[in-house]
Amino acid sequence: MLSAKSYYNYKKPDKPAIPGPLKNHLVIVINTDSSTAGADEAALPAREWVEKLAPFLVADNKRAWRELAITGAVYIAVWVAACVAIQHSLLLALPLIVLGGIMMVRLFILQHDCGHGALFSSRKLNTWVGRCLGVVTLTPYEYWRRMHATHHAGSGNLKRRGVGDIDTLTVEEYKKLSSKERLLYRAYRNPFIMFIIGPAYLFLLRHRWPVGCTTQGAKPWFSVLTTNAGIALLFLVLIMIIGLKTFLLVHLPMVVIGGGIGIWMFYVQHQFDHTHWDEAEDWQHAHSALHGSSFYDLPKPFMWLTGNIGIHHVHHLSSRIAFHRLPAVLETYPELKKIGRLTFLESLKCVNLALWDTQQRKLVPFSAL
Repeated sequence: MLSAKSYYNYKKPDKPAIPGPLKNHLVIVINTDSSTAGADEAALPAREWVEKLAPFLVADNKRAWRELAITGAVYIAVWVAACVAIQHSLLLALPLIVLGGIMMVRLFILQHDCGHGALFSSRKLNTWVGRCLGVVTLTPYEYWRRMHATHHAGSGNLKRRGVGDIDTLTVEEYKKLSSKERLLYRAYRNPFIMFIIGPAYLFLLRHRWPVGCTTQGAKPWFSVLTTNAGIALLFLVLIMIIGLKTFLLVHLPMVVIGGGIGIWMFYVQHQFDHTHWDEAEDWQHAHSALHGSSFYDLPKPFMWLTGNIGIHHVHHLSSRIAFHRLPAVLETYPELKKIGRLTFLESLKCVNLALWDTQQRKLVPFSAL
């Protein structure tokens, strides 16, 4: 394994040849079509990816502190500028408020990497940085980490849905619902609810209570309650500095906008037409990681703003790779760019997807029924 120091002198390794017989290997199909549905395909043994990606697992503490400092400085500068601008014009402040919301997404990605033990080499440092960032992102660190670990452990497994992910029914399950239950599910999948009302509810209200973990010991409660106390103190200080009106016009919209963008990113990372779901007996982690997660190919500035989380298939394959090293993985193994690739325009078509069709093995809209 490479040291943090030697990483920057690391040269791309020769790509190992695929072993002769692939019997007893878990095989991953790599699609060359950007929509993941093309005809030309190559095959790679999935278990080899762990070894291939090992050089990227080395934590770089200096780089982590630098990313944290830059992100924090930009966020604070934008926040202050928005508070000043709002005194003159809402239109002048609006772009800054949106940018501040996007920077909150990047802060969340830093917290997210702490949760995977990827940002720093020290577990204790990851924990404390993650806790502090959780106060800013309104996300209780230990509670979220437990729920997110469950998501990673069962992503793409039809029997393990409903924890840390977007609720998704199969066509068969939807048809068995009552009229009232269908209406509620349709409301939940409505874009206005999903990306505007939902994020506000999630970050402002639901994260104030350890939903799903109330009977799982003291840790989830401690995580949520201490984060709530930190948020209350932070909000009080901010209101004392800038006043209640400015706080309501600047900070809360940043939270909601950041939450909406974060939920959108998470949505398109798993809710695209040719994503991958399997029954428990057929589910295999590595295959689902690559084919059940998208590569959201955004322009580089937006990749930076969102912490490269659009390279989500690689993240699910090896979650301990720090966000700042994900682009290097694609440069070393460009074939990974061909799996689950979505452009921004293509991602807009994913909004109407709502049900998993087990016969066609893809997500479909309500109109397909």
